[in-house]
Amino acid sequence: MPQVVVAPAPRGVAEAVTSPLIDARQKIYPRSVTGFFSKWRWGVVFLTQWIFYGLPWLQWGQRQAVLFDVDARRFYIFGLVLYPQDFIYLAGLLVIAALSLFLFTAVAGRLWCGFACPQTVYTEIFLWIERRIEGDRSARLRRDAAPMSGNKLARKSGKHLAWLLLALWTGFTFVGYFTPILELGAEFGALQLSSWELFWVFFYSFATYGNAGFLREQVCKHMCPYARFQSAMFDHDTLIVTYDEQRGEPRGARSRKANPGQLGLGVCVDCSLCVQVCPTGIDIRDGLQYECIGCGACVDVCASVMGKMGYARGTVRFSTQNAVLNGWSQAQSVRRVLRPRVLIYAAALLAIAATLVISLTLRVPFKVDVLRDRSAVVREVDGGWLENVYRLQLMNATESSQQFKLQVHGLPGIRLTSTELVPVGATQSRWVAVRVQVPADVGKSGSYPIQFEIEAVSGVGHVSEKSVFLLPRSIR
Repeated sequence: MPQVVVAPAPRGVAEAVTSPLIDARQKIYPRSVTGFFSKWRWGVVFLTQWIFYGLPWLQWGQRQAVLFDVDARRFYIFGLVLYPQDFIYLAGLLVIAALSLFLFTAVAGRLWCGFACPQTVYTEIFLWIERRIEGDRSARLRRDAAPMSGNKLARKSGKHLAWLLLALWTGFTFVGYFTPILELGAEFGALQLSSWELFWVFFYSFATYGNAGFLREQVCKHMCPYARFQSAMFDHDTLIVTYDEQRGEPRGARSRKANPGQLGLGVCVDCSLCVQVCPTGIDIRDGLQYECIGCGACVDVCASVMGKMGYARGTVRFSTQNAVLNGWSQAQSVRRVLRPRVLIYAAALLAIAATLVISLTLRVPFKVDVLRDRSAVVREVDGGWLENVYRLQLMNATESSQQFKLQVHGLPGIRLTSTELVPVGATQSRWVAVRVQVPADVGKSGSYPIQFEIEAVSGVGHVSEKSVFLLPRSIR
C-alpha cells in the first residue's frame, strides 16, 4: 500500500507519522431489504433486463428488429434503416440522454444511479444469486470468516459458476446487437465465432463478472465520474435521501415500550440497519455523501424499524435539505420542484426531443452523395458538347427495391447522357457513373453551380444535391 512518510522531526517537535494514501477496502455485505423502493428497484431490474435480453430476439419482417450492422454500415431500429450519414440522430439521442440525466439529477438526485444504472442493476442480480447460494448477510459473514471446508468450497464454486454463466450470456446478448443473434448462436455452438465477436463476448462477460461480482460499490465510489460532478447539479431543493436529525437525535437503544421523550432520546434506535443495507456501506446519518446512490434501501429499512417501534415513519426519507431544515410539508416541497434550472432543463429537453421526432418523421428514406470524378478532365465529345463525369452514391433506406429518376439543372441545355432510371435493392447502396453534357457555347471558362434532382419512382421522396460543372479555358 502506498505510504506517506514524514521525515523525522527535530527535538522538541512531535514525532513523525505514517498514514496510508489509500484506505484498504473492507468488503461490504449488504443486508437484503424489502419495502416500497425495493419493489420499484426490482421492477426496474426486470424491465431493463427484459428489454436488453429480449430485444435481439425480436424479429421485424425478415430481419432482427434492432441490429447495428457495422460491417454493412447499416443500423436497423424497427422500421428505421439508418446509415453513417444519419449520425446526427445519434448525436441528438446522446444530447437527450445527457439533458435527461441533468433534469433527473436536479429534481431527484442520483435517481439513475440507484435504480437504472447497469452497475446497480447487475450488482443487484449478482447479490441475489449470492444470497440464494450462500445465504443471508450473517451466514456469509460467518462463512467467509471460517476456514475452507467442503461446504464452503461447493457454495463459493456454485456462486461463481452462476455468475460466470450469467456474465457469458450477457456478453453474448451484447454482441447479438451487432451480429444477428440467430447467426451468432449458430456460430457460437459450432465454435466458429470470428475474432472480434469472440473478443467482445468475453470482454463484456469479463467486465460484467468483475464489476458486478467484485468491484461493486468501488465503481460507484471511485470509477464513475458522475459521483464526482453530481454536486454541481444539486441544490437545496433537490430530492435526496435525508436523515432528520431533529427527530432522530440523540440516538440510542431502548425497548419498544419505553418513551423516548422520558429517556431524552430521539426516535433513532441506533440499530445500524441503515448502514447494513447500504450497497456502498455509508451511514446516511452523517449527512449527504457523494457515495450515496439514492437507492432508498435505508429508507425502506428505517420505515420498517419505525413501524415496529410504533413511531411515525420518515426519520430517513426522500426529501430536500430545505424541507428538512424548514419543516416543509410534502406539498411545499413539490412546489419547489418547478424552479428555474429545472424549467430550463425541461424546456431544452422538450425542444430537442420534438426536433428529433419531427426530423425523423419528415426524413426522406434515401440518401444521395455526389462526387465529381476528378480523374476525368473536362472533355469535348461528338457534336461539340462539353462533358463532366460524376459519381453518385444512391442509398436506399427502405426495405423494398426502389427505382430512382435522375435529372440535372443549372446551365442552359444541360443534359444527362447516362441512364435516367437507376434501380437499387432494399437497404442497399449503389454507385452510379453519370455523364453530364452542356453546349460548347454555354459560357466562359470557370466553375458553374449545378443541381442534381433524384426522385423515387414509388413516390417515397425527393432529394436535391449540389455540385459544380467545370468549363475549360479554351471557351470564349
